Formats: sequence, C-alpha cells, structure tokens
Amino acid sequence: MISHLTLGTNNLDLAIQYYDRVLALLSAKQIAKTDSVVFYEFPESSTKLAITKPHNNDVATFGNGTMLALKVDSDRLVKDIYELALSLNSKCEGEPGPRNNGAYFAAYFRDLDGNKIAVFHRGKGANT
Repeated sequence: MISHLTLGTNNLDLAIQYYDRVLALLSAKQIAKTDSVVFYEFPESSTKLAITKPHNNDVATFGNGTMLALKVDSDRLVKDIYELALSLNSKCEGEPGPRNNGAYFAAYFRDLDGNKIAVFHRGKGANT
C-alpha cells in the first residue's frame, strides 16, 4: 500500500496556496504542516500527498516521466480543476477531453514547480 506521494517545491508558502485551492475541489484537507512540508489527505483514501522543500536544500526539480494522476467523479470536475489550475498560473500539458478512444476524460497541467498533474474521470465500470 502506498502511504504518500511527494512533490517538491521551491516555495512552500506559494505551493500551499496553490494546492489548498486545487485540492479543495477534491475535498482534500491539510493534515500536517511544518516549515518544510505539508501533507494532504483525501476522503475515502489512505494515500496522502506531501508537498515539500528538498531536505538536502538543493533546488526542487520535476521528474521527466513522473506524473501525479488524480481520479475524479465527473468530466465537469476535470474541467473545473484544469481551469482553476490554469488561472493559478499552471502550464497546460493537455486540454480537457476524451483520451484513448473515449475510454476516459482527462486534462494535464504542470504546477508552479513544473510537476506534471493529470486529472481524469472514467465512466462506471472502468478500472483505475
């Protein structure tokens, strides 16, 4: 079981402002915060999300090929999260729309530190 996923940031205060707004659309809540890390939990999930300044004090960088995917309950929520993220200065990596011959509906963007985020919805009966 995955305990938590971690994304790096170079400005924790700005990242908290960003993720508080974006994750609020998923009813996520902050559960722990220090001067270097914040943790969020999601309803009905034991997996947490951590946003942290690197502990070695180096610059936080994003991973090439690394992506956090957030599963949501509707195509509308995919669009809402994507639009909010872009209004908060995220970079578009793929506008909302059907993917994989309509198997799911998704949007992609990068957060303020360049971490790639996907938001997707699958219809009833689909896996992951």
